[in-house]
Amino acid sequence: MSDKQRPDSRPNHGTRNVTHRPTSVSARLGRLQFHESGKFRVLQLSDIQDGPKVSGDTIRLIAAATDAARPDVVIFTGNQIAGYDSAYADTFRKRSWRTPLERIRQNEANREQLDHTRDMVRQSIRQFLQPLIDRGIPWVVTYGNHDSQCGLSREEMDAIYREFPGCLNAESTASRPDLPRTRSSSGLPDQRIYPCEAGTLALPVMDVDRKRTVLGLAVVDSGDYARSGGYGSPSDAALKFLGLMPDVLHTRMMVFQHFPIPQYYRLLKSVPPNAAHAVEGYRVFSGHSYVLDEDKTLPGSYLGEGVSCPDADSGEYAILANGDRYFAICAGHDHRNGFAGEVDGMLMVASPTCGFGSYGPAPARVAARLFEFDIRHPYHPRTQLLEFGDLVGKPNSHKTYTFAIASEADQIGESMDLLRKPGLLGRLRRALRKK
Repeated sequence: MSDKQRPDSRPNHGTRNVTHRPTSVSARLGRLQFHESGKFRVLQLSDIQDGPKVSGDTIRLIAAATDAARPDVVIFTGNQIAGYDSAYADTFRKRSWRTPLERIRQNEANREQLDHTRDMVRQSIRQFLQPLIDRGIPWVVTYGNHDSQCGLSREEMDAIYREFPGCLNAESTASRPDLPRTRSSSGLPDQRIYPCEAGTLALPVMDVDRKRTVLGLAVVDSGDYARSGGYGSPSDAALKFLGLMPDVLHTRMMVFQHFPIPQYYRLLKSVPPNAAHAVEGYRVFSGHSYVLDEDKTLPGSYLGEGVSCPDADSGEYAILANGDRYFAICAGHDHRNGFAGEVDGMLMVASPTCGFGSYGPAPARVAARLFEFDIRHPYHPRTQLLEFGDLVGKPNSHKTYTFAIASEADQIGESMDLLRKPGLLGRLRRALRKK
């Protein structure tokens, strides 16, 4: 990066007045579709994980990343809300499972407190959405293990998100997920939306002439916690939805969700505990140490903690890998992991936190993730992390939350491709596929 491109020479990113010309090309066209240039862009934001007052550095990163990437759509992959924050103490619930009668009794007892929680959650959402609203960028959300700990259900949170411009989370009915809906307030009045449950939906992406669906984006609620321990999995309805949608859209699809799946461990290799950059696996993978398998992962990838996936295999990967239906899955949750690689032709991506409200990598490495799709090879997207240090510079926050990254990224890797050198990662991917 040249001196002219250094973060301190860039404008001060933040909120700005709404312009008449949206930043999102798709928003100008009324539907998610490829541009005349043959490109389509998705920006993933994972694990904001903050209380009612969202860190200013988080907002600065979101604003800077959207200015740099100019995405067609933004996908939030869960844990936007730190439901365990002390502000939600009156309505906090550690786990979601309660009997219907318990829910009714608690809701009646905490009606006033729940109204206050809704106001605080609305306040938080407004802050991190404002850069997108200002820039006319449509967006969609799913949920993680901490969102509903504030005391609100997924459905209640979905309703709050729908109050804001740009939201693509249509009201869901699991009975007919094959019937598309539209949302004029999303900024994409012609966009078909296939909702299943709160946080689970599918979006087709058209070619420039709107004659065919080129690819589909599936956003999936991957659950919160399992009753048997550890993390949860998508509901049966969501898994059935994943199996159905490629046939409904007549195209291949990519999945965005919060939890990684156990098959992410196939991108790692087992090493002795004292090996350089080794990390211990999570729960059922504990007792073993791992590093990234460089033969399977892209340059620039890093592993800062064990992959925190569910203990049980829900069968999701079997659905994704069944035939020529899905080509990629992207998850968040592990704040210190930033890697991408292929297993059996399936691209699997882990994205770090984009927030400064919780633990993470070094502040300069907190990042949003950009995916760029090319109409010539739409099922082989290029990806890179848009890191705070490159886009913004030094954080204003002095909060101590950083843990060291165990595996350092290769400096010629994905972190310098799409915005400056759009051909590099494609060449690296082709070389990887030949191995």
